[in-house]
Amino acid sequence: MPVSASYAAYLLEQLAGLGRLRSRRMFGGLGLYCDGRFFGLVDDDVLYLKVDDANRPDYLARQMAPFRPFRDRPEYSMSYYQAPSDVIEDAEQLVAWARAAVRAASASPSKSGARKRRIAAIDRAGRTQGRR
Repeated sequence: MPVSASYAAYLLEQLAGLGRLRSRRMFGGLGLYCDGRFFGLVDDDVLYLKVDDANRPDYLARQMAPFRPFRDRPEYSMSYYQAPSDVIEDAEQLVAWARAAVRAASASPSKSGARKRRIAAIDRAGRTQGRR
């Protein structure tokens, strides 16, 4: 899962046109965020971008592989696909693909947001029961 410093620096330079970009080390890899949205990850110097029904066909047409976090469980994959090398090499094209990944991440329900809504619902239910 390691990510070399030179590859991380290269990707961040290529993605500079995306805007408010930040990266964070995670599980030996690298997470990529734009405006607080987790849109990409880097594992073993391979870039994976978030997909949904709108942009997944671009990856499938190029026969790109999904991210599989567990080598011993190949049937398990996530909604991230490997970015094509020619896209990574063209900063303008990479930013366009990254924007689509950010849109996919924005449309995807946040697990932490869902958890907060469940906690709020439980709290509201508790307050309602206490008024009886």
